[in-house]
Order: sequence, then structure tokens, then C-alpha cells
Amino acid sequence: MKITSVNVRLMENTGKLKAVCKVVMDDELAIHELKIIEGIHGLFIAMPSRQVKDEYFDIVHPVTNTMRKKMEEAIFKAYEAELARVE
Repeated sequence: MKITSVNVRLMENTGKLKAVCKVVMDDELAIHELKIIEGIHGLFIAMPSRQVKDEYFDIVHPVTNTMRKKMEEAIFKAYEAELARVE
């Protein structure tokens, strides 16, 4: 699958949550509410999830490491571009 667009919405005053994203694949599939979070070792992507009792479960996630890396690269590139645009 090819990532055809990434939209980033920066978050202000939300602690570790830095942005929320939408990723479109092959101009046919949209994944909403991916989160960019500041962790102990830097930024990471959190997949959309649902809370069931005291646990969270991913609703959607990449199955392969290759796809995860493609998504991370595209999302972080769009995030950096959005940061530069607002400065």
C-alpha cells in the first residue's frame, strides 16, 4: 500500500501528546486519530485504540515492520513540515 497523504493537527498544552494525524492509503483508505506522542526515547506513533475496562486495544495497526516504518517516516515528515509552517 502506498501512503498518499498525511494530515497533521498539532496539539497545544496537551503534555506528551504533540499531534493527531490522518493517513490515507492508496487514495482509498483513511486511518484517523493516529497520535504523535513524546516518550522517554523521543517521538513515537500511537495507533487508534479503544479502551475496554482497564486495557487499551489497537483498532488498526500495521502488520509488517516495513509498513510501520513507511507510516512513521511519512507521519514524522508531515509533522516536521507542519511545525515549520506554523513557526
